[in-house]
Amino acid sequence: MISHSYGGMLRRPRFRQVEPLEDRLARAAKRLRNDARLLPLGLAREQALRKARQTETAAHLSDWLRSPGLRPPK
Repeated sequence: MISHSYGGMLRRPRFRQVEPLEDRLARAAKRLRNDARLLPLGLAREQALRKARQTETAAHLSDWLRSPGLRPPK
């Protein structure tokens, strides 16, 4: 359901995520790898494995960006 906001623009409803992004990405990567194992050798399997690697990379990047080492000096 889309609700109206001020000025006549439409807004999407907001959802509060309970699980951190890194955990959701890691779970998705694991699912993609498991799905790829069930596929025969070929393009579809390679695409699933590539998507799993990209998802794992996104999880690591997000974790790295949130690390305390990247905080601006006080």
